Amino acid sequence: MWNHLKMANTDFSATNGSIESDKPEVPPMPWFGMDIGGTLSKLVYFEPKDITPDEADAEVETLKNIRRYLTKNSAYGKTGHRDTHLQMDNVVVRGRKGTLHFIRFPTSEMDTFLELAKSKGMANLVTTVCATGGGAYKFEENFQKEVNLGLRKYDELDSLIRGMLYIETNNPKECYFWSNPTEDDHCEKCLFDFSKPYPFLIVNIGSGVSILAVYGPKSYKRISGTSLGGGTFLGLCCLLTGCNSFEEAISLAAGGDNTRVDKLVKDIYGGDYERFGLHGDLVASSFGHMNSKEKRASVSKEDLANATLVTITNNIGSIARMCALNEKIERVVFVGNFLRVNPISMKLLAHAMDYWSKGTLKALFLEHEGYFGAVGCLLEFEGS
Repeated sequence: MWNHLKMANTDFSATNGSIESDKPEVPPMPWFGMDIGGTLSKLVYFEPKDITPDEADAEVETLKNIRRYLTKNSAYGKTGHRDTHLQMDNVVVRGRKGTLHFIRFPTSEMDTFLELAKSKGMANLVTTVCATGGGAYKFEENFQKEVNLGLRKYDELDSLIRGMLYIETNNPKECYFWSNPTEDDHCEKCLFDFSKPYPFLIVNIGSGVSILAVYGPKSYKRISGTSLGGGTFLGLCCLLTGCNSFEEAISLAAGGDNTRVDKLVKDIYGGDYERFGLHGDLVASSFGHMNSKEKRASVSKEDLANATLVTITNNIGSIARMCALNEKIERVVFVGNFLRVNPISMKLLAHAMDYWSKGTLKALFLEHEGYFGAVGCLLEFEGS
Protein backbone atom coordinates (compact mmCIF):
# COMPACT_ATOMS: atom_id res chain seq x y z
CA MET A 1 0.00 0.00 0.00
CA TRP A 2 2.59 2.54 0.99
CA ASN A 3 5.29 1.24 -1.35
CA HIS A 4 5.13 4.38 -3.45
CA LEU A 5 6.16 6.57 -0.55
CA LYS A 6 9.64 7.91 0.02
CA MET A 7 11.21 9.38 3.11
CA ALA A 8 14.18 11.77 3.25
CA ASN A 9 17.61 10.14 2.76
CA THR A 10 16.05 6.70 2.30
CA ASP A 11 14.75 4.73 -0.66
CA PHE A 12 11.96 2.17 -0.12
CA SER A 13 11.95 -0.61 -2.70
CA ALA A 14 8.51 -1.17 -4.23
CA THR A 15 9.14 -4.88 -4.51
CA ASN A 16 10.46 -5.95 -1.14
CA GLY A 17 10.42 -2.88 1.08
CA SER A 18 14.22 -2.83 1.36
CA ILE A 19 15.99 0.13 2.86
CA GLU A 20 19.05 1.50 1.09
CA SER A 21 20.89 4.15 3.08
CA ASP A 22 22.70 7.03 1.43
CA LYS A 23 25.58 6.31 3.78
CA PRO A 24 27.87 3.35 3.10
CA GLU A 25 28.62 2.84 6.78
CA VAL A 26 26.69 -0.05 8.32
CA PRO A 27 26.52 -0.28 12.13
CA PRO A 28 27.62 -3.53 13.77
CA MET A 29 25.15 -6.13 14.94
CA PRO A 30 23.01 -6.47 16.96
CA TRP A 31 20.41 -3.95 15.74
CA PHE A 32 17.75 -2.81 18.22
CA GLY A 33 14.93 -0.26 18.16
CA MET A 34 13.09 0.75 21.35
CA ASP A 35 9.89 2.67 22.01
CA ILE A 36 9.88 3.41 25.74
CA GLY A 37 6.36 4.41 26.69
CA GLY A 38 4.90 5.49 29.99
CA THR A 39 3.37 2.07 30.64
CA LEU A 40 4.96 -0.39 28.19
CA SER A 41 8.36 -0.60 26.51
CA LYS A 42 8.63 -2.16 23.06
CA LEU A 43 11.86 -3.64 21.72
CA VAL A 44 12.43 -4.66 18.09
CA TYR A 45 15.39 -6.92 17.31
CA PHE A 46 16.60 -7.54 13.75
CA GLU A 47 18.16 -10.99 13.33
CA PRO A 48 20.08 -11.32 10.03
CA LYS A 49 19.59 -14.60 8.19
CA ASP A 50 21.95 -13.95 5.26
CA ILE A 51 25.12 -14.54 7.30
CA THR A 52 28.03 -15.78 5.17
CA PRO A 53 30.34 -18.59 6.38
CA ASP A 54 33.08 -16.00 6.97
CA GLU A 55 30.76 -13.88 9.09
CA ALA A 56 29.66 -16.93 11.06
CA ASP A 57 33.29 -17.78 11.82
CA ALA A 58 34.05 -14.22 12.84
CA GLU A 59 30.91 -13.72 14.94
CA VAL A 60 31.92 -13.37 18.56
CA GLU A 61 30.50 -15.70 21.18
CA THR A 62 28.70 -12.87 23.00
CA LEU A 63 26.67 -12.01 19.89
CA LYS A 64 25.80 -15.66 19.38
CA ASN A 65 24.59 -15.89 22.98
CA ILE A 66 22.43 -12.75 22.61
CA ARG A 67 20.97 -14.09 19.38
CA ARG A 68 20.15 -17.46 20.94
CA TYR A 69 18.65 -15.91 24.05
CA LEU A 70 16.39 -13.47 22.21
CA THR A 71 15.19 -15.84 19.49
CA LYS A 72 14.84 -19.12 21.38
CA ASN A 73 12.69 -17.73 24.20
CA SER A 74 9.19 -16.27 24.18
CA ALA A 75 9.40 -15.07 27.79
CA TYR A 76 12.17 -13.22 29.61
CA GLY A 77 11.86 -13.36 33.36
CA LYS A 78 8.37 -12.75 34.73
CA THR A 79 7.37 -9.71 32.69
CA GLY A 80 9.20 -9.76 29.33
CA HIS A 81 7.45 -11.37 26.34
CA ARG A 82 8.22 -11.93 22.68
CA ASP A 83 5.13 -11.71 20.47
CA THR A 84 5.97 -14.67 18.26
CA HIS A 85 2.76 -14.32 16.22
CA LEU A 86 3.95 -10.89 15.01
CA GLN A 87 7.39 -12.10 13.86
CA MET A 88 8.25 -10.91 10.33
CA ASP A 89 10.52 -13.17 8.27
CA ASN A 90 12.48 -12.41 5.10
CA VAL A 91 12.40 -8.64 5.47
CA VAL A 92 15.25 -6.43 4.30
CA VAL A 93 16.78 -3.74 6.52
CA ARG A 94 19.85 -1.79 5.41
CA GLY A 95 20.47 -4.32 2.66
CA ARG A 96 20.45 -7.30 5.02
CA LYS A 97 17.76 -9.99 4.91
CA GLY A 98 16.49 -11.32 8.20
CA THR A 99 13.75 -11.55 10.81
CA LEU A 100 12.17 -8.87 12.96
CA HIS A 101 11.35 -9.96 16.50
CA PHE A 102 8.90 -8.00 18.67
CA ILE A 103 9.45 -7.93 22.45
CA ARG A 104 7.62 -6.03 25.18
CA PHE A 105 7.94 -5.47 28.92
CA PRO A 106 6.47 -3.04 31.48
CA THR A 107 8.42 0.20 31.65
CA SER A 108 8.32 -0.17 35.44
CA GLU A 109 10.70 -3.11 34.94
CA MET A 110 13.39 -1.04 33.18
CA ASP A 111 15.95 -1.79 35.90
CA THR A 112 15.42 -5.51 35.32
CA PHE A 113 15.87 -5.04 31.57
CA LEU A 114 19.12 -3.10 32.06
CA GLU A 115 20.44 -5.77 34.40
CA LEU A 116 19.64 -8.42 31.80
CA ALA A 117 21.37 -6.39 29.08
CA LYS A 118 24.44 -6.10 31.30
CA SER A 119 24.48 -9.82 32.11
CA LYS A 120 24.32 -10.73 28.41
CA GLY A 121 27.24 -8.46 27.56
CA MET A 122 25.23 -6.28 25.18
CA ALA A 123 27.41 -3.23 25.78
CA ASN A 124 30.49 -5.17 24.65
CA LEU A 125 29.05 -5.31 21.12
CA VAL A 126 26.98 -2.17 20.56
CA THR A 127 27.42 1.36 21.86
CA THR A 128 24.12 2.86 20.70
CA VAL A 129 20.48 1.79 20.87
CA CYS A 130 17.88 3.55 18.70
CA ALA A 131 15.09 4.84 20.91
CA THR A 132 11.93 6.90 20.86
CA GLY A 133 9.14 7.73 23.29
CA GLY A 134 9.26 9.74 26.50
CA GLY A 135 11.33 7.07 28.20
CA ALA A 136 14.18 7.65 25.75
CA TYR A 137 14.76 10.90 27.64
CA LYS A 138 13.75 9.71 31.10
CA PHE A 139 16.02 6.66 31.11
CA GLU A 140 18.93 7.97 29.03
CA GLU A 141 21.16 8.40 32.08
CA ASN A 142 20.25 4.91 33.36
CA PHE A 143 21.33 3.31 30.09
CA GLN A 144 24.64 5.17 30.14
CA LYS A 145 25.36 4.54 33.81
CA GLU A 146 24.21 0.94 34.14
CA VAL A 147 25.30 -0.63 30.83
CA ASN A 148 27.41 2.06 29.13
CA LEU A 149 24.91 2.33 26.26
CA GLY A 150 23.99 5.56 24.52
CA LEU A 151 20.47 6.21 23.25
CA ARG A 152 20.14 7.72 19.78
CA LYS A 153 16.80 9.48 20.20
CA TYR A 154 14.26 10.01 17.44
CA ASP A 155 10.99 11.90 17.31
CA GLU A 156 8.08 9.76 18.50
CA LEU A 157 5.60 10.72 15.80
CA ASP A 158 8.13 10.58 12.94
CA SER A 159 9.11 7.09 14.09
CA LEU A 160 5.47 6.02 14.38
CA ILE A 161 4.64 6.95 10.79
CA ARG A 162 7.89 5.57 9.37
CA GLY A 163 7.39 2.27 11.19
CA MET A 164 3.80 2.01 9.94
CA LEU A 165 5.00 2.66 6.41
CA TYR A 166 7.62 -0.08 6.55
CA ILE A 167 5.48 -2.77 8.19
CA GLU A 168 2.47 -2.04 5.99
CA THR A 169 4.71 -2.34 2.92
CA ASN A 170 6.05 -5.70 4.07
CA ASN A 171 2.87 -7.25 5.47
CA PRO A 172 -0.08 -7.43 3.03
CA LYS A 173 -2.36 -8.58 5.87
CA GLU A 174 -1.57 -5.68 8.19
CA CYS A 175 -4.69 -3.50 7.86
CA TYR A 176 -8.19 -4.73 8.75
CA PHE A 177 -11.61 -3.71 10.04
CA TRP A 178 -14.36 -5.43 12.02
CA SER A 179 -17.61 -6.26 10.26
CA ASN A 180 -20.78 -6.60 12.38
CA PRO A 181 -18.82 -5.65 15.53
CA THR A 182 -21.79 -5.89 17.90
CA GLU A 183 -22.99 -9.31 16.69
CA ASP A 184 -20.92 -12.07 18.28
CA ASP A 185 -22.16 -14.74 15.86
CA HIS A 186 -21.41 -12.68 12.73
CA CYS A 187 -18.48 -10.48 13.77
CA GLU A 188 -15.26 -11.06 11.82
CA LYS A 189 -11.96 -9.44 10.90
CA CYS A 190 -11.78 -8.36 7.25
CA LEU A 191 -8.74 -7.19 5.32
CA PHE A 192 -8.86 -3.58 4.16
CA ASP A 193 -7.29 -2.24 0.97
CA PHE A 194 -5.27 0.78 2.03
CA SER A 195 -3.57 1.33 -1.32
CA LYS A 196 -4.92 4.89 -1.55
CA PRO A 197 -4.57 5.97 2.06
CA TYR A 198 -4.60 9.76 2.07
CA PRO A 199 -5.86 11.54 3.99
CA PHE A 200 -6.32 9.51 7.17
CA LEU A 201 -6.24 9.92 10.93
CA ILE A 202 -3.92 8.01 13.25
CA VAL A 203 -5.30 7.61 16.75
CA ASN A 204 -2.31 6.43 18.80
CA ILE A 205 -3.58 5.00 22.10
CA GLY A 206 -0.82 4.47 24.64
CA SER A 207 -0.79 5.73 28.22
CA GLY A 208 -2.44 8.82 26.75
CA VAL A 209 -3.77 9.49 23.25
CA SER A 210 -2.37 11.48 20.32
CA ILE A 211 -4.34 12.07 17.12
CA LEU A 212 -2.53 12.85 13.86
CA ALA A 213 -3.93 13.93 10.52
CA VAL A 214 -1.79 12.48 7.71
CA TYR A 215 -2.11 14.12 4.29
CA GLY A 216 0.94 12.62 2.55
CA PRO A 217 4.20 10.74 3.16
CA LYS A 218 5.86 13.83 4.66
CA SER A 219 2.81 15.87 5.55
CA TYR A 220 1.12 15.37 8.89
CA LYS A 221 0.17 17.29 12.01
CA ARG A 222 -0.95 16.51 15.53
CA ILE A 223 -4.46 17.84 15.79
CA SER A 224 -5.65 16.65 19.18
CA GLY A 225 -5.26 14.18 22.01
CA THR A 226 -6.43 13.32 25.50
CA SER A 227 -4.82 12.31 28.78
CA LEU A 228 -7.51 9.63 29.19
CA GLY A 229 -5.90 6.60 27.56
CA GLY A 230 -4.59 3.14 28.30
CA GLY A 231 -2.75 4.31 31.40
CA THR A 232 -6.00 5.76 32.73
CA PHE A 233 -7.83 2.47 32.16
CA LEU A 234 -5.15 0.44 33.92
CA GLY A 235 -4.75 2.90 36.79
CA LEU A 236 -8.48 3.05 37.49
CA CYS A 237 -8.82 -0.72 37.23
CA CYS A 238 -6.00 -1.20 39.73
CA LEU A 239 -7.77 1.17 42.14
CA LEU A 240 -11.25 -0.28 41.62
CA THR A 241 -10.51 -4.01 41.34
CA GLY A 242 -7.08 -4.60 42.86
CA CYS A 243 -5.68 -6.03 39.62
CA ASN A 244 -1.98 -5.66 38.88
CA SER A 245 -1.54 -5.87 35.09
CA PHE A 246 -3.12 -4.79 31.83
CA GLU A 247 -3.80 -8.41 30.88
CA GLU A 248 -5.57 -9.01 34.20
CA ALA A 249 -7.65 -5.85 33.77
CA ILE A 250 -8.74 -6.88 30.27
CA SER A 251 -9.56 -10.39 31.49
CA LEU A 252 -11.78 -8.94 34.22
CA ALA A 253 -13.47 -6.58 31.75
CA ALA A 254 -14.27 -9.48 29.42
CA GLY A 255 -16.40 -11.07 32.15
CA GLY A 256 -18.23 -7.93 33.26
CA ASP A 257 -21.37 -5.97 32.38
CA ASN A 258 -21.02 -2.19 32.23
CA THR A 259 -24.80 -1.64 32.34
CA ARG A 260 -24.72 -2.53 36.05
CA VAL A 261 -22.41 0.45 36.56
CA ASP A 262 -23.33 2.93 33.79
CA LYS A 263 -26.66 4.71 33.52
CA LEU A 264 -28.20 4.21 30.07
CA VAL A 265 -30.55 6.41 28.06
CA LYS A 266 -33.44 4.04 28.85
CA ASP A 267 -32.68 4.34 32.58
CA ILE A 268 -33.51 8.04 32.25
CA TYR A 269 -36.18 8.10 29.51
CA GLY A 270 -37.65 4.64 29.90
CA GLY A 271 -36.66 3.82 26.32
CA ASP A 272 -35.18 5.53 23.27
CA TYR A 273 -34.77 9.31 23.09
CA GLU A 274 -36.29 9.36 19.62
CA ARG A 275 -36.08 13.08 18.92
CA PHE A 276 -32.28 12.93 18.70
CA GLY A 277 -32.00 9.32 17.58
CA LEU A 278 -30.50 8.11 20.86
CA HIS A 279 -31.06 4.37 21.35
CA GLY A 280 -32.11 3.31 24.82
CA ASP A 281 -29.06 1.08 25.24
CA LEU A 282 -26.57 3.93 24.77
CA VAL A 283 -24.59 5.07 27.82
CA ALA A 284 -25.98 8.35 29.11
CA SER A 285 -23.81 8.61 32.23
CA SER A 286 -20.66 6.58 32.76
CA PHE A 287 -20.64 5.18 36.33
CA GLY A 288 -23.98 6.89 36.80
CA HIS A 289 -25.41 4.03 38.90
CA MET A 290 -22.55 4.24 41.41
CA ASN A 291 -24.14 7.13 43.32
CA SER A 292 -26.55 4.52 44.70
CA LYS A 293 -25.35 2.59 47.77
CA GLU A 294 -27.55 -0.35 46.79
CA LYS A 295 -26.12 -0.44 43.24
CA ARG A 296 -22.56 -0.23 44.53
CA ALA A 297 -23.13 -3.23 46.77
CA SER A 298 -24.31 -5.38 43.84
CA VAL A 299 -21.55 -4.79 41.27
CA SER A 300 -18.56 -7.07 40.74
CA LYS A 301 -14.93 -6.33 39.96
CA GLU A 302 -15.64 -7.57 36.45
CA ASP A 303 -18.48 -5.05 36.04
CA LEU A 304 -16.26 -2.20 37.23
CA ALA A 305 -13.45 -3.19 34.87
CA ASN A 306 -15.84 -3.44 31.94
CA ALA A 307 -17.40 -0.06 32.71
CA THR A 308 -13.94 1.51 32.97
CA LEU A 309 -12.97 0.07 29.59
CA VAL A 310 -16.20 1.26 27.98
CA THR A 311 -15.81 4.74 29.48
CA ILE A 312 -12.25 5.24 28.23
CA THR A 313 -12.99 3.71 24.82
CA ASN A 314 -16.16 5.78 24.26
CA ASN A 315 -14.26 8.96 25.13
CA ILE A 316 -11.48 8.15 22.65
CA GLY A 317 -14.02 7.28 19.96
CA SER A 318 -15.93 10.52 20.51
CA ILE A 319 -12.80 12.67 20.21
CA ALA A 320 -11.61 10.74 17.13
CA ARG A 321 -14.97 11.19 15.43
CA MET A 322 -15.00 14.94 16.05
CA CYS A 323 -11.45 15.24 14.70
CA ALA A 324 -12.41 13.28 11.58
CA LEU A 325 -15.39 15.55 10.98
CA ASN A 326 -13.33 18.71 11.48
CA GLU A 327 -10.62 17.50 9.08
CA LYS A 328 -13.15 15.98 6.64
CA ILE A 329 -11.37 12.62 6.82
CA GLU A 330 -13.18 9.30 6.41
CA ARG A 331 -10.48 6.78 7.43
CA VAL A 332 -9.49 6.53 11.09
CA VAL A 333 -6.60 4.19 11.95
CA PHE A 334 -6.44 3.14 15.60
CA VAL A 335 -3.06 1.93 16.88
CA GLY A 336 -1.28 1.51 20.20
CA ASN A 337 -0.76 -1.05 22.94
CA PHE A 338 -4.13 -0.25 24.50
CA LEU A 339 -5.62 -2.35 21.70
CA ARG A 340 -3.36 -5.36 22.32
CA VAL A 341 -5.42 -8.37 23.52
CA ASN A 342 -8.35 -5.95 23.64
CA PRO A 343 -11.02 -6.87 21.06
CA ILE A 344 -13.69 -5.28 23.29
CA SER A 345 -12.37 -1.78 22.63
CA MET A 346 -11.71 -2.44 18.94
CA LYS A 347 -15.28 -3.57 18.38
CA LEU A 348 -16.66 -0.65 20.42
CA LEU A 349 -14.64 1.79 18.32
CA ALA A 350 -15.70 0.10 15.09
CA HIS A 351 -19.36 0.27 16.07
CA ALA A 352 -19.13 3.86 17.35
CA MET A 353 -17.45 5.17 14.18
CA ASP A 354 -20.06 3.50 12.00
CA TYR A 355 -23.10 4.29 14.17
CA TRP A 356 -22.48 7.98 14.85
CA SER A 357 -21.31 8.75 11.31
CA LYS A 358 -24.17 6.78 9.71
CA GLY A 359 -21.63 4.64 7.89
CA THR A 360 -19.39 7.43 6.53
CA LEU A 361 -16.42 6.79 8.86
CA LYS A 362 -14.36 3.60 8.81
CA ALA A 363 -12.42 2.43 11.88
CA LEU A 364 -9.26 0.61 10.79
CA PHE A 365 -6.77 -1.42 12.81
CA LEU A 366 -3.25 -2.79 12.32
CA GLU A 367 -1.77 -6.11 13.45
CA HIS A 368 1.47 -4.67 14.87
CA GLU A 369 -0.18 -1.99 17.01
CA GLY A 370 2.23 -0.53 19.52
CA TYR A 371 5.46 -1.54 17.74
CA PHE A 372 5.59 1.04 14.94
CA GLY A 373 7.69 3.54 16.88
CA ALA A 374 10.34 0.94 17.71
CA VAL A 375 10.54 -0.14 14.06
CA GLY A 376 10.62 3.44 12.83
CA CYS A 377 13.56 4.51 14.98
CA LEU A 378 15.45 1.33 14.05
CA LEU A 379 15.11 2.32 10.39
CA GLU A 380 16.21 5.89 11.11
CA PHE A 381 19.63 4.93 12.46
CA GLU A 382 22.30 5.10 9.78
CA GLY A 383 25.54 5.60 11.73
CA SER A 384 27.66 3.68 14.20
